[in-house]
Amino acid sequence: MSILDKILGNDNQPKTSPAKPDIPMQHVLDHLARLNGKPIETLSPEEARRQPTPTDAVKAILQETIKDQDPTLGIQTRDITIDGAAGPLQARVYSPNLDSDDLKPLVVYFHGGGFVIADLDVYDGGPRGVSRFADVVVLSVHYRQAPENKFPAAHDDATAAYKWALANAQTIGGDPRKIAVMGESAGGNLAINVSIAARDQGLPAPMHQVLVYPLVGNDLNTESYVENATAKPLNKPMIEWFVKHTFKDEGETADPRVNVVGAADLRGLPSSTVILAEIDPLRTEGENLAEKLEAAGVDTRHKTFHGSTHEFFGMGLVVPDAAVAQQFAAHELKRAFGTAILPI
Repeated sequence: MSILDKILGNDNQPKTSPAKPDIPMQHVLDHLARLNGKPIETLSPEEARRQPTPTDAVKAILQETIKDQDPTLGIQTRDITIDGAAGPLQARVYSPNLDSDDLKPLVVYFHGGGFVIADLDVYDGGPRGVSRFADVVVLSVHYRQAPENKFPAAHDDATAAYKWALANAQTIGGDPRKIAVMGESAGGNLAINVSIAARDQGLPAPMHQVLVYPLVGNDLNTESYVENATAKPLNKPMIEWFVKHTFKDEGETADPRVNVVGAADLRGLPSSTVILAEIDPLRTEGENLAEKLEAAGVDTRHKTFHGSTHEFFGMGLVVPDAAVAQQFAAHELKRAFGTAILPI
């Protein structure tokens, strides 16, 4: 079976048996447990930001096993600052060749972390893999986080970052005519909201959006929330903790920018790729999003990866399905940009 067959195969139906991580995914979770992190929901935001992450677990595995493989994937990076909605934002440029004068398509990427934790380093694997497999420049953008900057600060920064990219793409080797948006988890929420803002504000639209286990609903009692209430590395108590710190009150989660599947107008959005993990509280709302995008007339492809958990996407060096997911995203980006389709 080819990678494309695996990607687009008819295996999105839920399994009848309880979901368990596959062997490579469980290997990461075991290493994460050995780092002795404390439950995020028991900590202050400052303490939570210092806890070990799934990325730390991946690094530990690589230190034990890596031999000749280049963990950078041959991708070069440089850190810059860009204009946000209320001041400068940290950002990182990923490129197959930072010194080349040839412009490549540009992907504006937003990391996850529930709008409260994580940063560019924690979410390095996803943008790096996409830059490698799609042969694109990726601009990974940090944003103001809660509780210091509550909703909608991150959303305002995401739209400002997209506007910066439209105006400055060439300065980082990107083609201003070929820009997409992408995000993981809370960053997936930011990405689709950038597409909505571009439509509503009359900005040039992204050519594509890649939404990886996006946070797009406010119902914490969906099927996947019930199934994965105590899952690792993301569970229901953590989501409740993120909500408490991000919003002034729980009622704000009804805002269309948060409850995208229940309240947002999805018509006229760019072609979309939705990538989900089976063992993830956010799976059901992601599946609902894919269905509603299709119903709104948006060209949408969706894949749920069985045996994988939230945060798997950036683990391509140690979790085979993560590498497949990155290649899926890259294939769909290339299809949208009209560049050469990957030979998979």
